[in-house]
Amino acid sequence: MHKKLNSVIVKHPKDAFLDQEHLSKEWERFNYFQEPNFLKAQQEYEQFISILKQHVEQIEYLPASEAVGLDSLYVHDPVKFTKKGAIILKSGKKLRQPEAAVYKQFLREKEIPILGELTGEAVSDGGDLVWLDDRTLLVGRGYRTNDEAIRQIREMTKDLVDELIVVPLPHDQGEDECLHLMSIISLVDDDLAVVYSRLMPVFLRQLLIERGIKMIEVPEDEYHRLGCNVLALAPRVCVMVSEGSYTKQKLIEAGATVYEYEGNEISYLGTGGPTCLTCPVIRR
Repeated sequence: MHKKLNSVIVKHPKDAFLDQEHLSKEWERFNYFQEPNFLKAQQEYEQFISILKQHVEQIEYLPASEAVGLDSLYVHDPVKFTKKGAIILKSGKKLRQPEAAVYKQFLREKEIPILGELTGEAVSDGGDLVWLDDRTLLVGRGYRTNDEAIRQIREMTKDLVDELIVVPLPHDQGEDECLHLMSIISLVDDDLAVVYSRLMPVFLRQLLIERGIKMIEVPEDEYHRLGCNVLALAPRVCVMVSEGSYTKQKLIEAGATVYEYEGNEISYLGTGGPTCLTCPVIRR
């Protein structure tokens, strides 16, 4: 999750939010903090995309669809990519479940391989699946990812993964809030991660230490402004929302190059930082 990002899927807010009238009708239903400003959201997104374009060779845009809602902006969650293709997930947030079918059709049209798909009672969000390295997969077990999904993902990835590690997630602010495993850890290099240790199980923190991964501890105020949500564009090259001054400085001190974008409308209000806004397809 920290190697050079070569190919990525995104979705523009004009295709997820549609217009201000649509936002006015839908923002409370999707549990946003307040109604986003449609014009400002587009301006923020153009700033974000301009950073991606400097580093990513191929950017694919998901189209608008009447079948999905505001959260389709956060393209990371409906699928997770492996070396052998995408795993089609089913969100633990029921309002987001129609996104999987739309995504599946898009991948077929683009001739992007699909490894498998969750079935039955399994639910999981991409934000709960973290590749610690090429052969180690962390899976957050919380309100968005259940045991049946973990069982199916384990089976689908058995030839790709040496170790699948289940990470229990806390209740924290409740079932309706968005807490993913990626809410509390972002890998920036093979030996550097941004973390929020207060919500991290002790064994996971110890595992990172054992593997020689230096942890940059995000302070509480910056965590609540998505300061722990950092997207690696390449090893020690990353992008984050522009309200994490302490975290940014610690990243720089660790030798990282840090890009920032203003993300109030597209990130903070819907609880989706730069990792959520992007679905990495190929990293090398």
